Amino acid sequence: MARLDLAAERLTNALNALDAGLVPLESAASGVETAQAETANAKARLAAIEAERDRLLARIAELEDEQRVLTEITEEVEGRLDGAIGEIRSALGR
Repeated sequence: MARLDLAAERLTNALNALDAGLVPLESAASGVETAQAETANAKARLAAIEAERDRLLARIAELEDEQRVLTEITEEVEGRLDGAIGEIRSALGR
């Protein structure tokens, strides 16, 4: 019977050690899950930021094109006004 008691005690100790080791594994597993969730969130935010950057770059390109067109129009108007002012001065001088 002593051998049976000794074996039962060893089994109990082994089970206790196994339970004690299982708790940190469960904590580590939940930590890994948390890290994976954070990584997924970071990837989603990064994708959203990249999409926003692409949208803003496209808008900047549109504004640069519009600015070039407005500059051309402004130069044309400036030339016409200078010509008209010159004609008015000539007409007034005669």
